[in-house]
Amino acid sequence: MALFSSLTPVFIAIICVLIGVIMKKMNGEKEKCDTKSERPSHPWVDEDLKDGTDHPLEEEEGEEEWQGLEENVAHVPFTGTSPSGAHTEPWTFVVVQDPYLKHKIREIVEEEEEINYKKRMGERWVNDLKRLRTNWIKEYLDTAPYLILIFKQVYGRLPNGKKKTHYYNEISVSIACGILLAALQNAGLYTVTSTPLNCGPQLRALLQRPANEKLLLLLPVGYPKKDATVPELTRKPLEDIMVVM
Repeated sequence: MALFSSLTPVFIAIICVLIGVIMKKMNGEKEKCDTKSERPSHPWVDEDLKDGTDHPLEEEEGEEEWQGLEENVAHVPFTGTSPSGAHTEPWTFVVVQDPYLKHKIREIVEEEEEINYKKRMGERWVNDLKRLRTNWIKEYLDTAPYLILIFKQVYGRLPNGKKKTHYYNEISVSIACGILLAALQNAGLYTVTSTPLNCGPQLRALLQRPANEKLLLLLPVGYPKKDATVPELTRKPLEDIMVVM
């Protein structure tokens, strides 16, 4: 190491390039094949929640580069806020109250949901929903005073335009949605969790959201009608869902 401390940075860089060239020639075609088969490991990607429209992370993100975050963050007394991977806050909440937009959302959702029920979901899924009396007609998308569409940001942007990694973006946004649901209930408002299958790209375009955002959840929010009813469902007993070690 003492030898390298006496060399100039330029000369060290030249040596590194030469070593790289030599190693590449020695490895030959094997290195090429290995390079093609290798994919960067991203353990923060929610593998179990991904689907075909997720945006793959690319090398240009500069995973080892500084991402514009503060090196030292002051610590203050705790207050309840929603956590996120590395505090990237990868969420966008779009609140829609315009009647025209709400109706366009309903048209998109109902068109896709009819296809879902008749073709995509399969007989078992449709039969499981029959007892709940759900179908592709979504009147509440017109009648609810507000629709909240929650988008996950699959990546962000750095000041230099490069992609910024959003760790565990789907899990982070899901936690935030859970807190939102609790807050709505605490405020005396009501909603129903809606995951409009195959509607994301159209709704993203309608609401003019950027390409790095993907629809995760749609919540109609308001007060219930006086004669509103819901299915009388039983919950699993505590011993079925909790294990104390």
